[in-house]
Amino acid sequence: MSPDFATLVQLRRSHPGWRLLQADHAPLIASFLQQTFIAPNVRVMAQPELESRLEDVLFNLRETEGEDAFPRSARDYLDDWAQNERGWLRKYYPPGSDEAHFDLTPATEKAINWLESLAQRAFVGTESRLMTVLELLRQMVSGADTDTESRIRELEQRRHEIEADIARARDGEIALLDDTGLRDRFQQASSTARELLGDFREVEHNFRQLDMQVREQIATWEGRKGELLAQIFGERDAIADSDQGRSFRAFWDFLMSPASQDELTQLLEKVFALDAVQELNQDIRFKRIHYDWLEAGEQTQRTVARLSQQLRRYLDDQAYLENKRIMQLLDGISTCALAIREQLPTGDFASIDAPGPTIQLPMERPLYSPPVRPVLDTGIRSGDTSDITTDALFSQFNIDKPRLKARIRQLLQNRSQVTLAEVVELQPLEQGLAELVAYLSIAGEDRHALFDDCNSEKICWRDPDGCLRQAELPRVIFTRG
Repeated sequence: MSPDFATLVQLRRSHPGWRLLQADHAPLIASFLQQTFIAPNVRVMAQPELESRLEDVLFNLRETEGEDAFPRSARDYLDDWAQNERGWLRKYYPPGSDEAHFDLTPATEKAINWLESLAQRAFVGTESRLMTVLELLRQMVSGADTDTESRIRELEQRRHEIEADIARARDGEIALLDDTGLRDRFQQASSTARELLGDFREVEHNFRQLDMQVREQIATWEGRKGELLAQIFGERDAIADSDQGRSFRAFWDFLMSPASQDELTQLLEKVFALDAVQELNQDIRFKRIHYDWLEAGEQTQRTVARLSQQLRRYLDDQAYLENKRIMQLLDGISTCALAIREQLPTGDFASIDAPGPTIQLPMERPLYSPPVRPVLDTGIRSGDTSDITTDALFSQFNIDKPRLKARIRQLLQNRSQVTLAEVVELQPLEQGLAELVAYLSIAGEDRHALFDDCNSEKICWRDPDGCLRQAELPRVIFTRG
């Protein structure tokens, strides 16, 4: 941006950061928001907690500055700071909550950081910034060089320098940074780390503005759904594929790596253990700055997720409206049909043509093939029946199941349940296995009988020839119905 006269006039009228510097209570606003949001890296705060903190600040200021210095309540101040013509705070209601929340705007954070830079610093480091500029320039030149030979020469030069450093280290010559160099680089790293948090807030603000534009377009759109979605996704891709979006995505991928997090943690622990750094009045939150980055990045990712939810809700609503319109048309047709069902049409009401001609080519017809008739041998041959015994035909017997049921009922008169083994013990089997099968059939038909598969029992009997038989089966229990 070129800082010409017209541009600065427009910024003075519209930029929230410039309006903050011109506000009557700018020291109160800047100091309170810096201590509440920026210093502890608080992204969002509920209205009751924020009002309570501001009331405490106003109470202390009224004791020193007088009762008339700040006559309004904390809620009035917060609502005034969140108005569109101010733009210093963002007031909104999160999904699923009926309690207002506040968040700092990127313009306010920039103004507060600029005010913080006006304070006189006891130590101003320049070497680290120069080294940073030189290193960035080297990376740009090396990354844009397409000459293979030039890249090889550069890599060989780095290898010679590294080998020379290794040789000097083996000889005991280790180049150490003095305390000034350590403090210089620590301040540069701390300042850059805090600026990254502000970048997160600005990226989140851009996605939030896109979400607001999407809601406005959905509310006022009257064209086709596909055209609206193409426009929305085009704007979202434009932000995601911009330099800012690609840089944020690369930064986020690096930060989400467990190895990168472990490396940052170890480096910060070693840096804060240095004597030169401990002499500084360093911010202890810088020691966990990578966790603050993660928290700020998650807030940005949630904003992107809300944009996706808004698109999903729009598609669901559109499908519901289309289905509702179809049902209205069908109901209208049914209503009209019922209204004229007594008025029969005259003449030809409707004619339906065949859906298509039936074509049968002569060569597609199969040739005639006579059916195969089986040959049946109807002759009856007589066999030799001299070895066939017919005793089994005359030794058939019948199991009297009612008599067996009567035995079970008689035993259940004096007890609530009885097992099949107890029934056979009191009334031995007279017809062997066939009678035992009849008992099992009775138990299967009786809904009050139980089969205990976990326990088994043995039932013994003697055949008519005196042979002892036994059968092992699951316990059968007859109960009183």
